[in-house]
Amino acid sequence: MKRLYLCLVLLGGGGEIWANDSLEPLPRSIQYDREKAELGKRLFSDPNLSIDGTVACVNCHTPRNGADNRSYSIGIHGRKGHINSPTVFNSAFNFRLMWSGSAKNLRDQVRMPVHNPVEMAMDETRIDRYLTETPSYDKAFRRIYHRPANFKDMSDAIAEFEKALITPDSRFDHFLRGEIDLTPLEKRGYRLFKRLGCITCHNGINLGGNSFQKMGLINRYTWQADNPDRYSLTRNPSDKNVYRVPTLRNIVLTAPYFHDGSAPTLEVALKKMAYHNLGFDLAPEEIRALVAFLRTLTGKQPEILKENSP
Repeated sequence: MKRLYLCLVLLGGGGEIWANDSLEPLPRSIQYDREKAELGKRLFSDPNLSIDGTVACVNCHTPRNGADNRSYSIGIHGRKGHINSPTVFNSAFNFRLMWSGSAKNLRDQVRMPVHNPVEMAMDETRIDRYLTETPSYDKAFRRIYHRPANFKDMSDAIAEFEKALITPDSRFDHFLRGEIDLTPLEKRGYRLFKRLGCITCHNGINLGGNSFQKMGLINRYTWQADNPDRYSLTRNPSDKNVYRVPTLRNIVLTAPYFHDGSAPTLEVALKKMAYHNLGFDLAPEEIRALVAFLRTLTGKQPEILKENSP
């Protein structure tokens, strides 16, 4: 009865959700400025954009998954961060960026790590000087932006590259388009995903990324003073442990999980989410089915990352 009650509350009182209209397949392509994106791709991998010349965006957002498979990323001078790096893949579809939602768009998201004293610790003046004194950069910026290289346009170019990092044609995308059927185990996991209420927060084109939700809705989750949650911005006590819901796309590739990297596997993450946010324990066969479904969310590598991309 406890499960039934929670599911009805989370789903708005209407039993199972069977329609696909709250989930959408990723588009197979997206419009973006290719020349800007290719410049952004180069900048994304340039460690000279950090104060000690050791950290590039790609250090924390790898080509394999757009994320970092460490609990906490390493910044300048070997400094350890206090947040798990979320994936930048499909980030153009998120309504806000960063765990706290502090970035309103991709350009904001680019600027923040560059200025962060732990991550890259650079200021605009230093970056402007580096870009203008690097002939190949200055030439590219003048060609594309019709002015000398500068921090603002650098942020725009990297944002355009990130916009292109979409991973279409997962098995689930093909299923949503009616092109294939899921296996019985995958289908059971999909039914559970809806019936248990996971879809309440993980919905839309990115299966997440479109709302803020509390970690520990039913059973309290430990709050840390340096949490990158909504409270870190609003100072409203009710926003403690409230985060932008992460996307589930490519989730099997992005371990460890949660803002604190505390869940090393999907199985552990599912157990924790069920306990803290649904208020009950999942059975082993339910976890197995849910993992099978989540594996269908792995898409193709972004075209712009392919070695021979035009």
